[in-house]
Amino acid sequence: MPYTSLNPANNQVLQHYASWDAPRLERALEQAHHAQQGWTQTSFAQRAEVLRKAAQHLLIQRDHYATLITLEMGKPLREARTEVEKCATVCDYYAQHGEEFMRAELVESDATKSYVAYQALGVVLAIMPWNFPFWQVFRAAAPALMAGNALALKHAPNVPQCALAIEALFHDCGLPGGIFTNLMIEVEHAADAIASPHIHAVTLTGSEGAGRKVAALAGQHLKKCVLELGGSDPFIVLHDADLEHSVNMAVASRFLNCGQSCIAAKRFILVPEIADAFLHLFKAKVEALQLGDPLDEATQIGPMARADLRDELHQQIVDSIAHGAIALSGCQPLDGAGFFYPPSILDRVTPSTRAYHEELFGPVAIIIRATCEEDALRIANASRFGLGSSIWSRDTARAERLAAEIQAGCTFINGMVKSDPRLPFGGVKASGFGRELSRLGMHEFVNAKTVWIK
Repeated sequence: MPYTSLNPANNQVLQHYASWDAPRLERALEQAHHAQQGWTQTSFAQRAEVLRKAAQHLLIQRDHYATLITLEMGKPLREARTEVEKCATVCDYYAQHGEEFMRAELVESDATKSYVAYQALGVVLAIMPWNFPFWQVFRAAAPALMAGNALALKHAPNVPQCALAIEALFHDCGLPGGIFTNLMIEVEHAADAIASPHIHAVTLTGSEGAGRKVAALAGQHLKKCVLELGGSDPFIVLHDADLEHSVNMAVASRFLNCGQSCIAAKRFILVPEIADAFLHLFKAKVEALQLGDPLDEATQIGPMARADLRDELHQQIVDSIAHGAIALSGCQPLDGAGFFYPPSILDRVTPSTRAYHEELFGPVAIIIRATCEEDALRIANASRFGLGSSIWSRDTARAERLAAEIQAGCTFINGMVKSDPRLPFGGVKASGFGRELSRLGMHEFVNAKTVWIK
């Protein structure tokens, strides 16, 4: 079956690519393994130079890469530019700090000298999603490459041009052949890659279901893995929140990338004192969002990435309405070419609805009305997911106390949840395990080796 690059704004095929067979996959992984043996012997200065060149190249070719992202998965062009810029930032970050993060740590013990040395593991298999087709790859690749690992990329099948462009970028910036390899394989061959003796670790960003399968395979073959999976992030608005600011951030957080983000705010949990006022402002701003051609600079909401994703989202909405939720705005797919779904609001969401329990991966905000602050915290934790969360209150000390009780990988107070190279990123519960970014993310795929000398 070929890879197909399809424009989700008009349903037009952009390009077809042939998939690899099993022997070609094995040859590529063997090449990556052998290439990594030399790469891990290079200096940190040499690796940093490649990453700095990659950052420069990304910025110089920003508009080219942004257009490619927009054409393949529908992200508005201005958001795609920001994504490319963020990839440059993560390359520069690890070029600057990678050697420091890999420095051996002296430890006092009964030895004359003892320390922990950090050494590359080998070839990391990165199974990446389509929603941020450049950023997801670079946030895995930059620390892995700087640590001395090689990276084999199994990208989402609907963004093959992005995958090939990233591979070409690294090649043009001086990365030796085999150190970054794009695997044009079907989903069923991902299991073969995980099983290969040339793969030493796996990182996946994707759905909960995909995470369970990859974790099982990695465990079967004794491969370290990091999983960043789905989320149903709570956005808790307390009675003393700055309503104008919180509403503006609510719109930005929910509808960025057409709502197709694991760390988008998804459950808007409102206390009684501000619920109606918040919703009045929120509805007006949501309905003012400009939906249209993602290549148009004025567009704020583009299409969803695939038809099946839109169909699945709408079925969740239909089922939730049938069990008591109220369609306050939108909640109907748009006719015509492209996979468009309007920015929507689903009010009166209760535990009897699918929307309360499931991740809605698209431009739909769900409103859950809490009875009090304690009830808001209970609702926030009443989810099998635990990726991001945010609290909105002028009393930051009280919000910080609540943050300590939220079951999530991060809590932002009066700010939109985001990933940042300087801070660890990841989740708990069904949102996965392990961390990306920061020093912790770099150390996920190294051998922390004890050296003891008497």
